[in-house]
Amino acid sequence: MSSERETVFSVFLTFFKLGCTSFGGPVAHIGYFREEFVIRRRWIDEHTYGDLVAFCQFLPGPASSQVGISIGLAKGGIFGALAAWFGFTIPSALLLIAFGYGVLVFPEVLSGGALHGLKIVAVAVVAQAVWGMAKTMCPDIQRVTLAAVAAIIVLYFPSPFTQIGVIILGAFSGFALRSGSIEHRRTSVGIQISKIFANSSLFLFISLLIVLPIAVTAFPSQTLILIDSFYRSGSLVFGGGHVVLPLLQSEMVPTGWVTNNSFLAGYGAAQAVPGPLFTFAAYLGTVMDPQPNGWLGGMICLISIFLPSFFLVIGLLPYWDELRQRKFVQKALLGVNASVVGLLLAAFYNPVWTSGILSSSDFALALFAFTLLVFWKVAPWLVVLLTTFCSWGLSIVMGGG
Repeated sequence: MSSERETVFSVFLTFFKLGCTSFGGPVAHIGYFREEFVIRRRWIDEHTYGDLVAFCQFLPGPASSQVGISIGLAKGGIFGALAAWFGFTIPSALLLIAFGYGVLVFPEVLSGGALHGLKIVAVAVVAQAVWGMAKTMCPDIQRVTLAAVAAIIVLYFPSPFTQIGVIILGAFSGFALRSGSIEHRRTSVGIQISKIFANSSLFLFISLLIVLPIAVTAFPSQTLILIDSFYRSGSLVFGGGHVVLPLLQSEMVPTGWVTNNSFLAGYGAAQAVPGPLFTFAAYLGTVMDPQPNGWLGGMICLISIFLPSFFLVIGLLPYWDELRQRKFVQKALLGVNASVVGLLLAAFYNPVWTSGILSSSDFALALFAFTLLVFWKVAPWLVVLLTTFCSWGLSIVMGGG
């Protein structure tokens, strides 16, 4: 029992550190997770990590958070999953709740070069992830080509459903690859959950989608309306935080719960804090006009929007872990993982590169960060601080901050 507690506490501390330092949005989080859990701690191997990323791309909700929940579930069971989510989510949630109360210190720093520095370091982190995963998952010309085709399709037709389609295309392509032999046997993720528990989780996921709108009609309390709205947003949105933010705007602003100015201020703050973008829900719950609001409203909205992710990961991951041991699935995964590299490559260009690299000095700073991460093996949190400080200093010297 003591070792289990130590494992769960270790999961929490590791994800808490990531929650405090993982700037750059969902794609950058995939890079931070890979560096921490595949390279540094070796909790899972490269292929298992790629399979988890592919699995979470199929699910609605925040993909990077779902990868984190999956790793926590494998390492420490249900409590490990909770520890992973809480550690990764709570830093940005608390920051956004504080911002919702109007507590924002030194706005001139965060709005200038420092904020742009966070975007630059995301370029280096995502480049590191693409570089490392491509070496393992695209070792031959067929899979390099498949990754390139996947990236081209997504860049020309940007849509969450295009991403899913590209992964399905990769699965079928896996059967046609000449390197049809399974080069790496899939090790089990290590999910210790009974099928009864998994099925119960899926049943709860579907039941709440059906029951909550009925309950709102029968008992129209503001708390139930909030839970229903944010639970639906977390259940039905593909493409992660960048997609859910405009959806929430269409639900919050027209109803008068949040003014458009307040929404846009929070939208900007959500881009500036580390951790998952879905924590924007905590800000909305804090600033909305009808009660419950404040920290209580923030926590209600936060839990409601993430709850579907728990149900889906717990309900489906045991089946996925079992399925991926079969040889025909392993062959399909050769193509799926190449497609995932292509998706990361497309995201590396847009939005990561296009929003971060605006000048030759930005590129030089990104190259500096990439060199520190990949070749000097400097801790990511330290690279974040150095790059942000350098960007802020350059903006002052050049008169931009």
